[in-house]
Amino acid sequence: MTKRAVSLPDEAAEGMRAFIDEVDQRLAGDEDTCTVVEDVLVDLHGDRSAYERWQDGADISPAEQVRLQGYDPCNTTIESEYYAEVDAQSEQFRRSKHLQWLWRQFDATPMADNVEFALQFRRMLADHLFDECGDNCRFFKGISMTYGHNISIGDNVVVHDDVHLDDRGKLTIGDRVSISDDSHVYSHQHDTIDQTEVRNYHTIIEDDVRLTYDSMVQAGVRVGRNAIVAPKSIAGGDIPAHHIAAGSPAESVGVKSDWESVAKPAGVNLETNRDQRRISYEIPDDVEVFDEFQRELSGPE
Repeated sequence: MTKRAVSLPDEAAEGMRAFIDEVDQRLAGDEDTCTVVEDVLVDLHGDRSAYERWQDGADISPAEQVRLQGYDPCNTTIESEYYAEVDAQSEQFRRSKHLQWLWRQFDATPMADNVEFALQFRRMLADHLFDECGDNCRFFKGISMTYGHNISIGDNVVVHDDVHLDDRGKLTIGDRVSISDDSHVYSHQHDTIDQTEVRNYHTIIEDDVRLTYDSMVQAGVRVGRNAIVAPKSIAGGDIPAHHIAAGSPAESVGVKSDWESVAKPAGVNLETNRDQRRISYEIPDDVEVFDEFQRELSGPE
């Protein structure tokens, strides 16, 4: 898709940059991350007056109290907090939880639809949230992730609307990767019989890959350099470099034009090498485990 350069008026751009720089500096400083996130969200949601009245002891309704308390990420839970293997008390998880809360609640504000502002704000957050994030990356609205701190992203990456980046294991995304709307990239897998048994993997998306609309990359898969996963396709095996994979499960349907001389042949059934990328973990002894499904794990035989 051919695009053109767009910029905000000078005054708007200056105000935007001043705000983003201020948040960036506060997150990089010695302030408690929870406090910074709460403060930023109160202002982004235009709730400063109500928040100060509440802090001063004014009577507020139960609904108002829930809303105002919710700006503080310490008063919230996110899905990954329930995973048995996570150390919810670790400083790494606490910080990524608070930053992820800021990312998601920013997306709930009208300013998230101001593309130029939103792209720069999320890019700033990515530096604090992800393990690594390269230059000139663009993150659009509605992106979700498991933790955030197990994600490494290269330069000039574009992640479009409503993409899920699962880093319950580890997720590495190379340079110049494009991930289209509604795509899902996973790094964990549930056991067929016992759904509570989870295996974590390292999922790798190499340089110049295109994951197109509503595609899925399963846990532990390596998508080779310059490959394409076609719309609504599910990549369950490794996709060789320069190949186009389509279907469910995806198989190679050809090689990108002009890349035939360097592309290796691929069979109909793509190789599955996820066991090489398995990530082991231990569940702490003091975790209180609950069975949310209560299913019968043994068959009638």
